[in-house]
Amino acid sequence: MRIGNARRAVLASAGALALALSMAACGEQENEGGASGTSPAPSTSVDQALADRVPEAIKADGVIKVGTDSQYPPAEYLDTDGTTVIGFDVDLFNAVAAKLGLKAEYVSAPFDALLPGVTSGQYEVGVSSFTINPERLQTVTMVSYFEAGTQWATKAGNPTGVNPDDACGKKIAVQTGTVQFDDITARSEKCVTDGKPAITIDQYQAQTDATAAVVSGKNDATLADSPVGAYAVKQTNGQLELLGDIYESAPYGYAVTKDQQAFAEVLRDALKALIADGSYEAALANWGVEAGGIDNPEVNA
Repeated sequence: MRIGNARRAVLASAGALALALSMAACGEQENEGGASGTSPAPSTSVDQALADRVPEAIKADGVIKVGTDSQYPPAEYLDTDGTTVIGFDVDLFNAVAAKLGLKAEYVSAPFDALLPGVTSGQYEVGVSSFTINPERLQTVTMVSYFEAGTQWATKAGNPTGVNPDDACGKKIAVQTGTVQFDDITARSEKCVTDGKPAITIDQYQAQTDATAAVVSGKNDATLADSPVGAYAVKQTNGQLELLGDIYESAPYGYAVTKDQQAFAEVLRDALKALIADGSYEAALANWGVEAGGIDNPEVNA
């Protein structure tokens, strides 16, 4: 979840597993369809009724200018050309824009500069895995489109019998400095309190390394932000599987200015149309993050 500078830096490193794991664990980098998804981004048709509702100031040039921090695989990051922004956020919002008869144009910027850029009019929308929270809603209106939490992963078949609710005595890999480290530390302390063996917690600077330790059998399981964990499973070509449910979830939202209620509502309704025609699920499934899909996008003001 995108929280702020320190957390963002940690997660950007964690997100690097998308390409690194693909090369290290699979032997080659997936690059089908021009991205690290397994197929081309789904196409969608214009819904003229929705397109007619887009505010004139936004649709006049046929483009939605999008601010994004392109350092967060698999949500948004730069392709191998160093310029093109790709990821599941991008595929999904491209479909939203297409449903409205528009094209999305992505501008990369530091994460902390994005919401000020939206409120100043530099961007017409912010799309960058923003967690919806009361602080952000003081300055922008947000349209929910995805949920992320913590997700465990283990070797396919769970050969060591890891149970996230009782991992006492297991060897667990986690990235240093993350909320998942705090999570597993608390779980280990409870094990000891209950008279059970402590969890052996192996910390890694990058989530890539934590995940690779599970692939190799050095560790029994790992836990990470749900999109990152799901994408790692996808990139290891069946060597890993997700374990248990996503927990401590929070919604991601598109950010628009407070005076753009009508635009927020049409973005919400475009998402609903994509859910109805299957394009929404296809965009997420292409990146292995469909577990974070939602059924009912909402405007949060």
